[in-house]
Amino acid sequence: MEERHQNVDPKLGIPALRRNFNLIYLLLDGLHDIQLDDKHRWLLPHDLVIVPANVLYASANIKDCKGFCIEFTTAFMEPVLQGALSEQFPFFDLEAEHVISLTANESNLVQRSFENILEVNSGHSRERTQLLRDYIHILLLLIRDCYKARYTVYIKEKATRAVQLTSAYKHLVGEHFRDMHEVQQYASLLNITPKHLSDVVKSTTGKPPHEMIHNRLLQEARLLLSNTEMSMAEIAYMLHFEDQSHFSHFMKRKTGQTPLEIRKSF
Repeated sequence: MEERHQNVDPKLGIPALRRNFNLIYLLLDGLHDIQLDDKHRWLLPHDLVIVPANVLYASANIKDCKGFCIEFTTAFMEPVLQGALSEQFPFFDLEAEHVISLTANESNLVQRSFENILEVNSGHSRERTQLLRDYIHILLLLIRDCYKARYTVYIKEKATRAVQLTSAYKHLVGEHFRDMHEVQQYASLLNITPKHLSDVVKSTTGKPPHEMIHNRLLQEARLLLSNTEMSMAEIAYMLHFEDQSHFSHFMKRKTGQTPLEIRKSF
């Protein structure tokens, strides 16, 4: 973790971004806060953090941190998985609890797992890639064991067909919300009708599925307006709105402010 943070400006922290890789880290010491989407919390020693790909992640306060961290893509782990990553390891689900406070014994086991990964990564074995997959897999199994001990109810609830379908929809939205704005596009990917998808998502979340897409677009737009110097037209293009006018109308309807007013408020 010290190496990962060596180029981080302590006054700026880690900027809010969505990354296309999964991040896991164990904090052992130091000052560290995190923002995951719209949730913020301060970390304590032996807190284990799981940041799934495409989750908005940031940290404004980092100082003298010690610990371990690893980044990997879901595609890298596919050869050793039997199904979707979040199905086998529920802590990767977008609605899951992503911070686990470990006991000292649990922390020691996880630390040894990280050390094994580091040793393999710095070695020159011809089987290095496969060994890395296997050792990361072991780390995920250890984390799952810790997770199950705390969140059995969540895991059981997630096992129902309706919740599984909603979870799959949420993950697709996380991957494609920038270029797919219509519920029917996601229904097609899931091989179901738009009405069935709407009924299922509303029954499990209490909200219509298009609201999830709009919330992601709104969150991303705010991020780009506050953290970049991109023009309104560039942001509209990046988020696949028809033009700047449609983007401005969307933001005004959702927030009561124009994109320019939102930018000036930061």
